[in-house]
Amino acid sequence: MKAIIVEDEIPAREELEYLIQTHSSIEVTNSFEDGLDVFRFLQEQETDAIFLDINIPSLDGMLLAQNISKFAKKPYIIFTTAYKEHAAQAFELEAFDYILKPYDEKRIAAMLRKLENAYEQRNAQSLDTAPPAQPRAAETSTVSASGRINLLKNDKIIVTDASDIYYACAQEKVTRVFTRHEEYTMPMSISEFHARLPQQDFFRCHRSYTVNLSQIREIVPWFNHTYLLRLRGLEAEIPVSRSKAKEFRQIMRL
Repeated sequence: MKAIIVEDEIPAREELEYLIQTHSSIEVTNSFEDGLDVFRFLQEQETDAIFLDINIPSLDGMLLAQNISKFAKKPYIIFTTAYKEHAAQAFELEAFDYILKPYDEKRIAAMLRKLENAYEQRNAQSLDTAPPAQPRAAETSTVSASGRINLLKNDKIIVTDASDIYYACAQEKVTRVFTRHEEYTMPMSISEFHARLPQQDFFRCHRSYTVNLSQIREIVPWFNHTYLLRLRGLEAEIPVSRSKAKEFRQIMRL
């Protein structure tokens, strides 16, 4: 796996390169101080990952990442910055992670392990030459090929297996996402978040809820032929609306 570092402060660049060499097998092939130089480089060369500072000359990291996000083959982007306030925007660009300075070695090491695992899984899937089944329109998803999805918490991007998500619910202009032990707040509508999930595993059971079908423990009949869903290990009860009840019965073979 190859990577480049984009950082205009020499001590920070050298420290990051040292941590990458110490805690991973990733090869750092180039380093840059200027965003425009990076953009020119990427017109000619490919790389697997970019460790990207935000406050860099000529073309700042966010604008550079917006351009990279349009590439046909997108490298993993790991933002490295002293500024917390850009985390939500980084998430919208589907950054792999958002690392704050000064660097925490354990945090860097954990991120590098996840990065290498994601890269290996993506390569394994690309080597599978069997033609994929054509998905139904309702099964189209923007979730990553590795089955992971980025969640946002405390200005950090948490790379999470989609299967670990139990349910999500709308709350005004954001979406609250629940795993077994954690809660996340996503800066998007429930519709946008649901579209990021693997559609064969998640069901939009209510206009304000989406639920992981594999985590349903109990289906409780409710009024007007609707249902309440109880999930494994959680206290919450998830409603199935009347308009979704028929489809839910078909999916669950009730």
